[in-house]
Amino acid sequence: MVNEESIKKFSEQCANIFKQIERDVIGQKAVVEGTVIAMIAGGNVLLEGVPGVGKTRLVRSLGRVFNLPFSRIQFTPDLMPADVTGTNIIVKDESGNSTFRFQPGPIFSNIILADEINRATPKTQSALLEAMQEHTVTVMGVSRKLNEPFFVLATQNPIEQDGTYPLPEAQMDRFMFKLIVPNPGLDELMQIVDMTQKTMAEVAEAACSGEELLEMRATANQIPVAEEVMRYAMTLCSATHPDSECASAAAKKYVRLGASPRAGQALISAAKVRALMHGRFNVAYSDLNELAYPVLRHRMKMNFEAIAARVQADDIIGMIIEELSGKKPEKAAPAAAEPSAEAAPAQPQEEQADGKKGKRKFFGRKE
Repeated sequence: MVNEESIKKFSEQCANIFKQIERDVIGQKAVVEGTVIAMIAGGNVLLEGVPGVGKTRLVRSLGRVFNLPFSRIQFTPDLMPADVTGTNIIVKDESGNSTFRFQPGPIFSNIILADEINRATPKTQSALLEAMQEHTVTVMGVSRKLNEPFFVLATQNPIEQDGTYPLPEAQMDRFMFKLIVPNPGLDELMQIVDMTQKTMAEVAEAACSGEELLEMRATANQIPVAEEVMRYAMTLCSATHPDSECASAAAKKYVRLGASPRAGQALISAAKVRALMHGRFNVAYSDLNELAYPVLRHRMKMNFEAIAARVQADDIIGMIIEELSGKKPEKAAPAAAEPSAEAAPAQPQEEQADGKKGKRKFFGRKE
C-alpha cells in the first residue's frame, strides 16, 4: 500500500538518480527526466537527435546509475538478427559427439543500447520486436525469458537519410517515449568541453539497483487515478483518430492514423511515476498534458495535407490539448537547433526570444 513513507523513499531515490546522472550529462534535464520516468514505468525509449548531443553517453550513464548489465549494439546495414538474439552453435561434448549449444546474443542483458537503430535492415530490426514487448527471445522454436528489468534505449539520427531504414509502425509503437535531444546551449557547451577535457569516462556511481527499480515500479503502479482523469487520458489518445467518436478537429484535418491502445497504457503508467516524482498521491491533468508529447508524437501518421503544410506531430498534440482543455497553452521559444531537428526541451515557464512567435518546450516537444 502506498503511504507517505514510500512516497518519500521514492522521491529520495529519484533525486539521487538525477544527481548521479548530472555528473556525466550536462543539461538535457527534460530528456533525462523522460528517460528515467520511462525506465521506472517499464518502457522502452527512442532518443532522436543530431550526432554528438550525448544520446549514447546518457544511456551508458544510466547503466552505471542503475547498476545493471549493459549491452551496446551498433546497428549497421550488414547486422543480422543472430547478431542480436544469439544462435545455436555446434560444440563437442566430453564423448566427442557434436551437439548444439545456444550462444546468447547481446540482447540478453538488462539495458540494451540500440545505437543508430534505423541503420539496420527491417529483417534485423524485427529481431527486437518480441524482446521489446514480451521480454522473450525465440531462436529455433525455443523461447527464452529475458532478465528483469529489461529496457531497450535506442538512438537515431533525424538528418541523414542515406543508408537508413525507417522504423516500422509496429516497432515504433513498442517505444513508450520518443524524446527529442536538442543541441546544448552556450553555457552547457562550455561545461561539456570543460568536463571532457579532464576525462571522457563516465564517473556516475550506482544510485539504484535492479531490485529497487522494480520496487519503485510496484509503488508507482499503486498510485490511484480518478475516473475523470482516466477518461481524459483515454480521450487524449482517442482524439488522435480522425474517425473516432472523440476525434479532434486537428486529427480530422491532419492525421491519417492515430495512436494505438499502447499509448493509453503508456500515458497512465508514466503519469503515475511523474506524480510520485512530484510528491503527489494521485495523477493530475498536468501530468497527462506534459507526457502526451513523448507518448503520442511517434504513434501518429500524418496525411498529405499535414506534410504539405509542414505540420508536425507536436503541433497536432498541442491543438488536441488546447481543444480538450478549452484554453490556449502557454508558449515559449525553443533554442536554436538544426533545421531538420525537432525543438529542444527546456524547463517549464522558461521563455526565450527568437524574433518569431513564442514556443514552449517539454520533453523535446515544440508547439
